Amino acid sequence: MPNAIVADRAGGPGVLKFRSVERPAPGPGELLVEVSGIGVNFIDTYQRSGVYPVPFPFTPGGEAAGRVVDVGPDVTGFSAGDRVATAEGARTYAEYALIPAAKALRVPDGVDDETAAAIPLQGMTAHYLATSVYPAKEGEWALVHAGAGGTGLLLTQLLKSRGARVITTVSTDEKAELSRGAGADEVIGYDGFTERVRAITGGGADVVYDGVGKSTFDGSLASLRVRGFLALFGGASGQVPPFDLQRLNSSGSIVITRPSLAAFLLTPEERAMRASDLFDAVLADRLKVHIGGVYPLADAAAAHADLESRSTTGKLVLRP
Repeated sequence: MPNAIVADRAGGPGVLKFRSVERPAPGPGELLVEVSGIGVNFIDTYQRSGVYPVPFPFTPGGEAAGRVVDVGPDVTGFSAGDRVATAEGARTYAEYALIPAAKALRVPDGVDDETAAAIPLQGMTAHYLATSVYPAKEGEWALVHAGAGGTGLLLTQLLKSRGARVITTVSTDEKAELSRGAGADEVIGYDGFTERVRAITGGGADVVYDGVGKSTFDGSLASLRVRGFLALFGGASGQVPPFDLQRLNSSGSIVITRPSLAAFLLTPEERAMRASDLFDAVLADRLKVHIGGVYPLADAAAAHADLESRSTTGKLVLRP
């Protein structure tokens, strides 16, 4: 029997157990995939801990890559042996997982298994932020929080390819080096970042991309120029509490949005466009995916603990 990670209740990383499970069978519109790599994401920790309610017993995971071994009824366009990845699966912390064919991304030759597993969620998040939510223009200043995280490193590269000037925040010298390697023009710490950003830009950033949330939100607002734009796309430090909309007025007619990846993958064409852009950039060596740690599937609890400590860089990947 194949193995998977199962949690019987909400709790800390220790609730994740490595168990034998039944091999799933594909239903209509589904692909059965032998998993070769699994992306570890903050949403997995939110679900495991109970921040986002899920039914238990629960197998985490929405991101994975692997090879198709069977296809369900009514599936066209895929066959056994095809390499696929997804950011929109379920229960992917497993040796075999079911992936909706409509949400499967074709993985081209030349992209290795770990990269294929690492890029869908954070890569498409960075892509929609840089190209759809606020397409930064040449010469504009962008502040990217958590610049050495998986999304931050990719977003920095995509913004630089558009000609934007990028400031990132990091917490260690090692992370600063990684962020500079991704092209950041200025790399700063979190303490006093608002004043640093306003000094560097001469009055405020044009846009802030904030995936940290609670601990950076107030400073992000204060870092913007008049009529600046704040894209709050995550809450690694906690969710931002309700706030008075009048603050947007007093801050200089600030625009704010709270986007999600699902809203920017509304059609097969949009999904394919984003995936194709990313994989093409990887193959052309215009986009580098930094994998900060690879763990055996059985060590998923350690991967969660490391991610939640915010001591990691780039992307964490599980290998069955």
